[in-house]
Amino acid sequence: MSAPRRGTLGTRAPLIGLIGPIGCGKSTVAGWLAERGAEIVDADCVTRQLMSPGSSVVEAIFDRFGAEFRSRDGSLDRAALGRLVFSDPDLLSELESIVHPAVAGALEGSIRAADSRVPAPVAIVLEAIKLVEAGHAPWCDEIWLLVCGREAQLARLVGRGMAESDARQRVAAQVDSLALWHSAATRTLRTDGPRDAVELAVDAALREALARR
Repeated sequence: MSAPRRGTLGTRAPLIGLIGPIGCGKSTVAGWLAERGAEIVDADCVTRQLMSPGSSVVEAIFDRFGAEFRSRDGSLDRAALGRLVFSDPDLLSELESIVHPAVAGALEGSIRAADSRVPAPVAIVLEAIKLVEAGHAPWCDEIWLLVCGREAQLARLVGRGMAESDARQRVAAQVDSLALWHSAATRTLRTDGPRDAVELAVDAALREALARR
């Protein structure tokens, strides 16, 4: 684990960035932290809100990628677009250049709103798979990287109803990101062990994060 740091947002509560490959338990760990008094800011939820039918972000995506990704109700067909962009890193980068700036402003607003609540949260957790790539790592006091074995990832994704071929594509698309995530992380937690043991490790990590602040 690296030396203590201070996030650039200067929040009262420790700001913990939660990152890791798909299927490695970010939502589960975030839920445990919420039970312990943390406020959760979920980048995926914020993104979905920004990408509601008719929003400027969605219209920009249609302009770039085509109206074939527009569903009958005007919403974005995220599954179809995902199959396209996750097979082509250049297209994925183009999509992110549209979405990330809008998401960044909304995330910062959500973090500051959480930090201003009374009583203050035990911690603020920013759950964001692209936290490092989007340039939000400096915001955080700590960055926790959650990792697990490939077979555990695939089993969890298929268990959620994702086709195995799509699951393998999603997992493969993130392999190159792991080195970057490891370099940014202040702590790495494995999530493919017994559930009780993983939860105990999360408890210990939170205690240490609070003590360091």
